[in-house]
Amino acid sequence: LKIYHLLSMVPAGAQVISLSDMYGTINSPNFPEPYPKESVVRWNISVPDGFQIRLYFLHFDLEPSYLCEYDYVKVEANGEELAVFCGREDSDTEQVPGEQVISSPRSSLSVSFRSDFSNEERFLGFESHYSAVDVDECRDRNDEDLACDHFCHNYIGGYYCSCRYGYLLHSDNRTCRVECSDNVFTERSGVLSSSDFPNAYPKSSDCLYHIELEDGFLLSLEFDDTFDIEDHPDVTCPYDYVKIQAGEKEYGPFCGDRPPGRIQTESNKVQVFFHSDNSGENIGWRLSYTSSGRSQCPVPVKPLYGQLDPVQIQYSFKNHVLVSCDPGYRLIRDGEELEHFQIECQKDGSWSSSVPLCKKIESRRSRRSLPSILRSQILY
Repeated sequence: LKIYHLLSMVPAGAQVISLSDMYGTINSPNFPEPYPKESVVRWNISVPDGFQIRLYFLHFDLEPSYLCEYDYVKVEANGEELAVFCGREDSDTEQVPGEQVISSPRSSLSVSFRSDFSNEERFLGFESHYSAVDVDECRDRNDEDLACDHFCHNYIGGYYCSCRYGYLLHSDNRTCRVECSDNVFTERSGVLSSSDFPNAYPKSSDCLYHIELEDGFLLSLEFDDTFDIEDHPDVTCPYDYVKIQAGEKEYGPFCGDRPPGRIQTESNKVQVFFHSDNSGENIGWRLSYTSSGRSQCPVPVKPLYGQLDPVQIQYSFKNHVLVSCDPGYRLIRDGEELEHFQIECQKDGSWSSSVPLCKKIESRRSRRSLPSILRSQILY
């Protein structure tokens, strides 16, 4: 059974952290890794008189429970409970912060986090920001060159930017980029796209996608009709672009609103490189890739009284064919009877084995020896 505490209590031994900066970050322990069990932390924020504190969450992932009895985040100010959050989404008994901004009535605010004795699903916890506010510079800023890409955090005398979970703040301290160069695709077919497609792709990012198949395959690429990469009317792809490297051959750069045609490569390995600069709101691209064998195998001949599956006009590398016999017959291979036998098209264009023959199964009666026949006659 769970052991419950009243939400208004701060258990003895709780870690208390005092914060007096005009802005800052409050994260659950170990974030973005799963938070530990049996953790109790309280942050007491205090700013000069005459200012309020605004608190907002960028990521929230806590264990759900009825009325937040297990794990929760509680926000208080001047002895008044402003909010209690838990779970992953709103329900009749649980509330998550979402885009809600919590404002303190005066110059102090407390945030408490509690986890019970279990975290079986490994919930990640939360990331939040607070700031002392007077004039909201973020709300009044319309200059694109100065505006934050994702989140703008106001403080007295200035502002700062931060990014959604999974993004990194660029060195310009304004735009948000992604780390997207560890993508390796090894399936024989698949789909890859710019980050957040079909929403606007991240700015100031360089993404590298690898498609790597076994030697003997050839890759074919085809972009979706929805294709939108920032371009220029007079210069070829000076801002954002996608390039493709297949063996020693390069395709692109591509940009604009018209996708390139189908690209049939002569390689089993392809690199797709996508670059974006620090401006624009284009939605990006998506492509599908398929593969085919470099070599073709001759169409096998089915055995007399036998079947092949599947039956195709042509067979290429890694295609399989299942050989079986009609009722009353069995496959014979190396003196052994088999119900099924599979052959595979190999990289050099030959089959892994020849197609075995089908042999009629002798009835049990025909296999009786002469002595057994004589014994039957004597008995009857």
